[in-house]
Amino acid sequence: MTAFLQPEHEELRAVVRDFAQKEVAPHAAQWDRDHHFPVDVVHKMGELGLFGLTAPEEFGGGDGDLVALCVAIEELGRVDQSIGITLEAAVGLGINPILTYGTDEQKQRWLPDLVAGKKLAGFGLTEPGAGSDAGATATKAVLDGEEWVVDGSKQFITNSGSSITSVVTVTARTGTRENGKPEISTIMLPSGTPGFTAEKAYDKLGWHASDTHPLSFDGARVPADHLLGERGRGYAQFLATLDDGRVAIAALAVGCIQACLDMALDYAGERQTFGGPIGRKQGVAFQIADLEVMLRASRLLTYEAAAMKSELGSGGATMKQFKQAAAAAKLYATESAVSATRIATQIFGGYGFMEEYPVARFYRDAKILEIGEGTSEVQRMLIARGLGLPVE
Repeated sequence: MTAFLQPEHEELRAVVRDFAQKEVAPHAAQWDRDHHFPVDVVHKMGELGLFGLTAPEEFGGGDGDLVALCVAIEELGRVDQSIGITLEAAVGLGINPILTYGTDEQKQRWLPDLVAGKKLAGFGLTEPGAGSDAGATATKAVLDGEEWVVDGSKQFITNSGSSITSVVTVTARTGTRENGKPEISTIMLPSGTPGFTAEKAYDKLGWHASDTHPLSFDGARVPADHLLGERGRGYAQFLATLDDGRVAIAALAVGCIQACLDMALDYAGERQTFGGPIGRKQGVAFQIADLEVMLRASRLLTYEAAAMKSELGSGGATMKQFKQAAAAAKLYATESAVSATRIATQIFGGYGFMEEYPVARFYRDAKILEIGEGTSEVQRMLIARGLGLPVE
């Protein structure tokens, strides 16, 4: 598929593709209509080992890499973007922060069930007044004796209010630095903590089968040892977490583009106008050719960035190079996915506007790819800064 994939990655692709076709594809449209979060399928994904692809064997994982995770996300996203983002967020935002910054006790408590797909974890960063400007976090956590008392709110948090959500890690102000800037830390709040409420699920444009809630905290108390990582390092931890997440979102976008190409090709060969298939018309054929180019470029950018992650610290890629590659992959792949759904919908004509055709669902699902885990504007800013430009 690409030079960055090993035989074991292609074997994984075949397994996940078969799973997606049998367990997801037949139900995706109904889940979308019902806004249904399929817990049973999440458990099956866990049994398949998908939530443990990047986790060590000691916690039940496969001791794999970011490339493997991207392969799985791409194949799930090719069938249903909601299921793809469920895996992406569960690993990238749920498991990885605990795995990277947690104490041995925290890892032993939370990771086995998360890696097995028995439970899900979320990561609460975005707030009504703090999105791209994450430093404007208003949620506060005050240390009262041996407990943190958390007050505030979060919004647009994936996997945060399902029946199997076990914990949500949130960023919160825990003090003020000498320079007057807020001290931001990350704190783990188990589901069911008094004062911690997952509000009613959003009525979203897309990702209808994904679990997404606003969260509120009203005097929510957790033990002091629920601090994740070093106090005051929450902002830095969040930024590092997003680097991996951007690559994973790019993989989800690659799955979207692949689906658009598949659907457009099939329809262009079947739909008859003026005595022949519409695929013989340059106006249609050339647009499908553009989809192929978008797919190839997006896939290469994505897996190059994923492979860089594995090279960090081994004399290969530097962290600066990885950050640049992650931002470039996220920017190009997600914007290409939005374009791909527009092109595919146009090729389907009036049928593309009908919900009975999957292309309509992909059209709705794609837009958020340009927004979540860093908007396109943020990616351009990061890339420009990486080139040495003092952009604000």
